[in-house]
Order: sequence, then structure tokens, then C-alpha cells
Amino acid sequence: MEETIAGAPNSQMTGQIPQQRGETLLETAVRYAEERHWDVVPGTWLEAADGRQHCSCGDVSCSAPGAHPARPDWPTQATGSATVARRMWQKQPTASILLPTGRTFDALSVPESAGFLALARMERMQLTLGPVTLAPDRRMQFFVLPGGCAKVPELVRKLGWSLSSLDLAALGEGSYVAAPPTRFGSRGAVQWACRPTPANRWLPDAEELISPLAYACGRDR
Repeated sequence: MEETIAGAPNSQMTGQIPQQRGETLLETAVRYAEERHWDVVPGTWLEAADGRQHCSCGDVSCSAPGAHPARPDWPTQATGSATVARRMWQKQPTASILLPTGRTFDALSVPESAGFLALARMERMQLTLGPVTLAPDRRMQFFVLPGGCAKVPELVRKLGWSLSSLDLAALGEGSYVAAPPTRFGSRGAVQWACRPTPANRWLPDAEELISPLAYACGRDR
């Protein structure tokens, strides 16, 4: 689905996905619901004014323009139905695509530099990965089985770290991941560092990935 990042560690992660020319955000959101059974919810969008793109939220200093929830009750609006998703994006075709965490997956979020270091280490360890996104805010999100967030603080402690000392965030219920090809204003679009494939439909447990991720975040401090 959409673009993947050139230069990732191995062929499993780098297989270039032909860009879906002409594919709209609506069609992509519908495919996420149909093909991966992920819940989706439309977020904010970008509006052009004075020759610049601004977030629909109206905040001129928005930190994630066009890539965050549009309303406070967004978790209740999320749907896994392709039919409902199509209807929602028909109302606002340029809305970003947000994937709620804590449902079909949780996510482990780390800085881009640590993420690529961890990917190389995971390749050497021959770990099987789920999808991984890279956002223009220079953070990577590793998809893991739901419920993984609750384990992370104790798993990190057993490795000799405290979670507060690492730039590692566990995204579970109440959080979300912006999905490709959502754009962060003029900074660019979210991409896949490890794309969704039939082979990674079954997600790893957080416990399988926490060691290389914590190690990479520790090195990256």
C-alpha cells in the first residue's frame, strides 16, 4: 500500500510498492478497513490560504497540520466497516487517515534514527516484523499485538532501563497512528518503512521487539 522507504535494511522491508496513481485518501482508507481489518477515522485536513497550507483545526502553530483528530470524540467515530469508511471520506475527501491503537494493534513509537538502527538489529536477529510507519515528524511506529503497551514499562525495566529515560512511547487505547499517505503540512507524507503484506498480517508481541528498540533508543540518547 502506497510508498515504502528506499534504503531500509533488507528486501522484505524495501520491496518498492508501485504508487497507486490516482488512488484517493478515500480509496486507501477503504482498503485499510477491507484488507487489514483496521479501524479508521478521518482526521483534520489541509486548507490552502495565502499561498500556504494550513491545518483545518485553525491553529497556525499546529504541530501536526492535517494529521491529527478533528474532533474530541474521534475514538467513537472510528470504524472497521469499509462501507462506513467510504461514507465518512465522501463527506471530507481530503481528511487524513488515522488508525486508532489499542484495537487491532498497539504501536511502539521511537525516533527515526533509533528506528532504523533497530530495524538493522532486528534483521540480524531474524525477527518477523509487522508494519512500520515513518512520519514526517521523524518518528517511526512499530505495529504490535494489542495489549502490548501495558507490558512495556516492566519489559524495559527488566532490560535495565527506565521508560522515562528512553524516547520510546507505547501507543495503546486512546492513541492513534497517522497512516500513509497522510501529509503533515509541507513536511511531507507518512510512508511505510515496512509495508503491510500477507506475511505480516500476524503481528509480533511487544516483548519480541522491545529489546532492539530499547537498545537503539539508549544508543540514540
